[in-house]
Amino acid sequence: MFLVGLTGGIASGKSTVSKLLSELGCNVIDADKLAREVVAPGAPAWKKIRQHFGDKVLLENGELNREKLGEIIFADPQERRILNSLTHPEIHKIMLWRIFKLFIRGHCFAILDIPLLYETGKILPYMTYTIVVNCSKDQQLERLMERNKLTEEEARGRMEAQMPLAQKVKAATYVIDNSGSLISTEKQVRDLHGKLQRSKAHWRLRLVLSSVVMVTLGVLFYVFS
Repeated sequence: MFLVGLTGGIASGKSTVSKLLSELGCNVIDADKLAREVVAPGAPAWKKIRQHFGDKVLLENGELNREKLGEIIFADPQERRILNSLTHPEIHKIMLWRIFKLFIRGHCFAILDIPLLYETGKILPYMTYTIVVNCSKDQQLERLMERNKLTEEEARGRMEAQMPLAQKVKAATYVIDNSGSLISTEKQVRDLHGKLQRSKAHWRLRLVLSSVVMVTLGVLFYVFS
């Protein structure tokens, strides 16, 4: 079994590509969805966030006030690093467990949808291939402002909090250009899906062994943490 990392920049269209791959039958593990699971009221990461940031980042029902928390972490890189240190271990724990379940079921590959794949770098060494969803900076800015109802200054601040897309593109195995029409993006995703299906990487002993080691460590971490 081999692992494929899917990433991009904020508002570059990664979620669209992730959805298309899922519709084609790929097993997609979405880090954003896992992030919501680990910060549910009462969860370990939720308790740590409340302890550090206080009740000001909570709604009346106890759920995270994502807008307020976003304002804090995108204005202060140190606070952003602290938040990541509180949530990422829990996210990785669930992710590794799900990879393990796919592995023992005999799946050839899994897509790991991780927004900060390159920024954190912790899971990157385990990826056989990486996919970066790209678009122009102007498109990224416009989409982000429209989607999140942000000012230009706020949107630029969030973009600058991530590694530049151009840098990720240079490091990627595959690039999906999402600057055109949805039809164009869909065609690229279908072509890429075909390449992944035809890949023989999962037959390489080195990758199989590394997968076994990774998921075994993940299970041990999950059980004994």
